[in-house]
Amino acid sequence: MFSILVVTVILASCLAMPIKDPYSYSSAVGQGGGTPFASYGEGRITGVRVWETNNNYYYYYYYYYYNSNAYISGFQLRYGSTWSPVFGGVGGQKQEMELFNDEAIVEVSGKYNPADYICYLVLTTNMGRTLSAGQPSQVSFNFYPANMGNELRLLSGRFNGAGITSIGAHWGFVYMEGAGNSTLETALETVTPII
Repeated sequence: MFSILVVTVILASCLAMPIKDPYSYSSAVGQGGGTPFASYGEGRITGVRVWETNNNYYYYYYYYYYNSNAYISGFQLRYGSTWSPVFGGVGGQKQEMELFNDEAIVEVSGKYNPADYICYLVLTTNMGRTLSAGQPSQVSFNFYPANMGNELRLLSGRFNGAGITSIGAHWGFVYMEGAGNSTLETALETVTPII
């Protein structure tokens, strides 16, 4: 009789445990001035383009060579076979990476200047490949999902006429069964309605 009671209590406690949220957000870094953006598209991210601006303003400090005015001017994500709009601008040098089948972005890192722009951006995949753009100077940041198996779903932040001023990452599962796997739908599903 006692063992039935113990088993019943254990099963009831399992049912009462909260379900872990399959989505997570890495808070935005950067100055944050300008127009807000959030990337969107159908399906999994399959490609990335990043534009970097290098104003060729160099100075020497104790015999080291520094670039003091390089930053990320814009980026674009491809969901499935469709490119999102460009967020920011397309000025400067373009870096591009197409992802392989079953490859996903699992880390976003880089550097930002608290007074103006994102200076350096590195996107790392689950296969160990990276795309990097900009110059590695200023304050570091590192974004990664809170849950195992999650991947980058969208980037959000702000940009002005010259470049990206802040950036944050949204992570989640990609369910490839059936059609209609939209990051916009996913974002709307995770918003708590105000009543």
